[in-house]
Amino acid sequence: MGKTKKILPLLLGIALALGVFVGSKLNFKDSNEKIFATNSKKDKLNRLIDYIDYEYVDAVNTDSIVDVTVNGILENLDPHSVYIPVAAYEENADDMRGNFVGIGVSFYVYKDSIAVIRAIEGGSAEKAGIKGGDRILYADGKKLFGDGVDRDSISKFLKGEINSKVNLKVYRKGEKELLDIKLKRKRIPIISVDASYMLEGSLGYIKINRFSESTYSEFKKSLDVLLDQGMKSLVLDLRDNPGGYISSAEKILDEFLGDDTLLLITKNKAGEETYSYASGKGEFEDGKLFVLINENTASASEIVAGALQDNDKGTIIGRRSFGKGLVQREMALGDGSAVRLTIARYYTPTGRSIQRPYGDGNGEYYSDYEQRYRNGELLHADSIKVADSLKYVTPKGKVVYGGGGIIPDVFVPKDTSIANETLDYVARNGFMSYFIFEYLEVHRNQFNALDFEKFKKEFEVTDDLAKEFIDYARLQEAQIDMTGYEEALKLALKANIAQQLYGPNAYEFILNATDPMLQKVMQLQSKNSAD
Repeated sequence: MGKTKKILPLLLGIALALGVFVGSKLNFKDSNEKIFATNSKKDKLNRLIDYIDYEYVDAVNTDSIVDVTVNGILENLDPHSVYIPVAAYEENADDMRGNFVGIGVSFYVYKDSIAVIRAIEGGSAEKAGIKGGDRILYADGKKLFGDGVDRDSISKFLKGEINSKVNLKVYRKGEKELLDIKLKRKRIPIISVDASYMLEGSLGYIKINRFSESTYSEFKKSLDVLLDQGMKSLVLDLRDNPGGYISSAEKILDEFLGDDTLLLITKNKAGEETYSYASGKGEFEDGKLFVLINENTASASEIVAGALQDNDKGTIIGRRSFGKGLVQREMALGDGSAVRLTIARYYTPTGRSIQRPYGDGNGEYYSDYEQRYRNGELLHADSIKVADSLKYVTPKGKVVYGGGGIIPDVFVPKDTSIANETLDYVARNGFMSYFIFEYLEVHRNQFNALDFEKFKKEFEVTDDLAKEFIDYARLQEAQIDMTGYEEALKLALKANIAQQLYGPNAYEFILNATDPMLQKVMQLQSKNSAD
């Protein structure tokens, strides 16, 4: 009987606690003190959302509140822990996989219809004969033109399950009837190797725009082709490369560095260190290497540059890189969204950290370009601030510095004039590309008989076309003086025409003709050959 007396109050207490908890879920008239008596951080967030869902005076999309809350939490951690909402997850996943399932066209929503810029090489659309300038009007009877057409809804009809069929109706200028084109959706590569070609003599060039799952295989294919063409020296262009998968970066490093060479160190919260080493015989261990970097070279691309620099392989040319040395892991949140959470730090083989400070907040962190501009770092190598306490020495005695980014071995200043900055922006952000598409709408036929070799030699951008673009971009209205940049403007226009007609490799080939960093490479190559 004594035991029963002791048990009954305990059971009563448990029942009472359960009642309070359930009551709080069903009736929000309980006091705040009672509801948050457990002081659980997670309960607080859950209850707040419930309050808003059930009691707030206006209808509110609580999903958007959750998104804002998650973003707010992550912003207080570091600049690179990010939230990926459901709507953006698939596109992010495609980008990192390096492919998507679709018909294989790049397009604009031009006026009121889908205008094909070009069919992607190897895709179903190219094989089915779809060409630049075509208009895709229907997909399986679904109208894809007129008011309300937008890129996101169009993509849903052009993408789909692997090997699923789609019937298209296509308008082509000069054809009396719409073309009926039936094709299967296939895996379409999202190219990460923008360009690969021989610059001159035995000097090759490869440009990587990011590190996705497919990057190494793309790089290896390009490397093998150039080696077959007699390449002895390679320019690896990592400018404006934001990074990506470290595993792809490590595989590329393995082509340059000998077995058991240290590539990378990672250190987690507990202080545990993981060491990554080269393995296997690389195709270019004995080749001469130049690596191009700039202020937008980040993360995995900095790992590549840092590992090569620390192992005395090649010459790093350009300007100090971005300075991102934090490791993220993607974690699902259960509803189709995910978070990329920082779990460790990267260190180069000598032990230096790439990550620049971020303690003053994300705003200050991402305004770093303006700070570099103001302190003269983009123009003068001696304006780059280094700390003796972060000095490291490579096996061959080269002094390198930690504290944020990779400092190049050979500095090349940036042209920071307003005219050049504007030209660089409009040439690479799609604005000029849209102008060129409109130009090709009228003049496409004159390029039908030109392959890229003839285009390079024979086609010249006229003064009239350059003036048309200045008027189109309203550069004069913005009081941006293009005097002295006329030839650079014409070159950029020619590169954009080449891109739409022949692809990204042609674009880089044209635009690189007067590139200051590549000119520096040529000087170094020539000097070394003379020595």
